[in-house]
Amino acid sequence: MARVKGALGTKKTHKKILKLAKGYRGARSKQFRIAKQAVFKSLAYAYVGRKRKKRDFRRLWITRISAACKMNGMNYSTFMNGLKKANITLNRKMLSEIAINDPQGFAKLVETAKAAR
Repeated sequence: MARVKGALGTKKTHKKILKLAKGYRGARSKQFRIAKQAVFKSLAYAYVGRKRKKRDFRRLWITRISAACKMNGMNYSTFMNGLKKANITLNRKMLSEIAINDPQGFAKLVETAKAAR
């Protein structure tokens, strides 16, 4: 029986990894062994980044809401508590959009939250 060395599978794997490493600097895009390490690391970073993105955006929204609250003479925690007591269920993303695009509407929300305290 003939010996099979698996050149076809190896070539396919190498091509796949080098394709993913396209655009990397120096040997990271040319040499398989180094490219493989770079691709594995980048995929790990991408996975973590997808989780981080959610955290980072929530922090941004909270910062924007907090700044808008301070402009209306209230702090973030009492504002959110007031909204909860007034049964206003808006998520932080929408609240930050309102704070940016409709300051008068946000001021009304602040007044509602003050009244509900």
